[in-house]
Amino acid sequence: MKRRGFIKNTAALASLAMLPSSVWALTKNQKLRTAHIGVGGMGAEDLESIASHPMVEVVALCDVDSLALDTAKKLFPNAAIYSDYRVLLKELKNQIDAVIVSTPDHTHAPASMMAMEMGKSVYCQKPLTHHVAEARAMRKLAKENNLITQMGIQVHSFYDYKLATLLIQAGIIGKVETVRAWSPKNWGYDGTEPIGSDPVPESLDWNLWLGTSAKRPYKKDIYHPMNWRKLMDYGCGTLGDMGVHIFDTPYNALALDVPKTIKNKCRKPTGYGFPEHNMVTYIFPGTKYTTDTLKWVWYDGEGAPENHKDLKLPNQDKLPDQGAMFIGEKGKLLLPHFMQLPKHIVDGKYRELDLSIIPNTGALGEPIRDYASEGKKHYHQFVDACMGKDECTTETILLGVIAGRFPNKTLHWDNANARFSEEEANQFLDAPYRDF
Repeated sequence: MKRRGFIKNTAALASLAMLPSSVWALTKNQKLRTAHIGVGGMGAEDLESIASHPMVEVVALCDVDSLALDTAKKLFPNAAIYSDYRVLLKELKNQIDAVIVSTPDHTHAPASMMAMEMGKSVYCQKPLTHHVAEARAMRKLAKENNLITQMGIQVHSFYDYKLATLLIQAGIIGKVETVRAWSPKNWGYDGTEPIGSDPVPESLDWNLWLGTSAKRPYKKDIYHPMNWRKLMDYGCGTLGDMGVHIFDTPYNALALDVPKTIKNKCRKPTGYGFPEHNMVTYIFPGTKYTTDTLKWVWYDGEGAPENHKDLKLPNQDKLPDQGAMFIGEKGKLLLPHFMQLPKHIVDGKYRELDLSIIPNTGALGEPIRDYASEGKKHYHQFVDACMGKDECTTETILLGVIAGRFPNKTLHWDNANARFSEEEANQFLDAPYRDF
């Protein structure tokens, strides 16, 4: 089935008036009943963090790997277990209120959209989807059905990132003209596609792991459990991994929409793995926090970022391994990733942060240097939103990923029509779904 057909069918379903089951849970004064799709790796952390909320009841666990499922079942012995998320959602449709999707990227949209069609609120790991068309369809469905949705960007709730947002919006460095962001992680693969096949482990259902993606022979240590992020059919490279985290605060602080142009300086495409080194340049339309246009440069891979005068620090200090630099009309603000305070730089010297320029510092709370407790705030926010107690940008990331297929070529994005001016790039906004 074509993704575009899947999305068209979903849009039709979205026109039906549905009451989110999270509202039903609230009206019945019961706990939020959760189903967890993907419980190994990051899924195990998501499961533990969501379940740590006192108003959560874990009803179901699903994973294509029985080893991960067995481990999770020991922690939640009363939960029903499944290997196929489609069976779970159909059988337990009336017994769950929210769904947590922590699978490889290519399964994010198929699992999330099925749950959302049933009126379930969804917490989905980042990046939200594997393709731009999926992201737009999920956003439309969530809005029309009044569903609570949240993406796995834990740092969004951290003190340091909220502080940086408030400082930028208060004008600490004036209007921002450039953002430079980086990660030296390498979720790329410059090698060739492996040949042959290996026996599939007894614990793994390979067909269900592939899901809607094209059929491919199993190769040990290439796809499952971790290396899928490097490969075009399943992940979104370093940009889709660390880029989502590091983009989040500058993107929100500057109130950006989608870029007008995208250009990726990288090696020629292989059609199999993502480049190991990327330098992606975006040009955004201006906002009230930026100059007329904003230039954003992303660097990843070993040795990132490249040397640039914008990134020079006082006292010949070294840059943090990962982070973002805001360059404004009146100075710079460095935001390390993560759990470090932003640093204000003017005329080549550090300046003490002036919090008096922020209208309401009380909302910030106190900085805590304990990820175990800080990280749970993000998950609990989703639960509280589902229970009616709180309110809770993937497209730009995915456009940069597509630009990696056209190295050193500027792509022009038409936001209104969700298409590139360069017709050859539009084929990568979508892809066929395999029946499995």
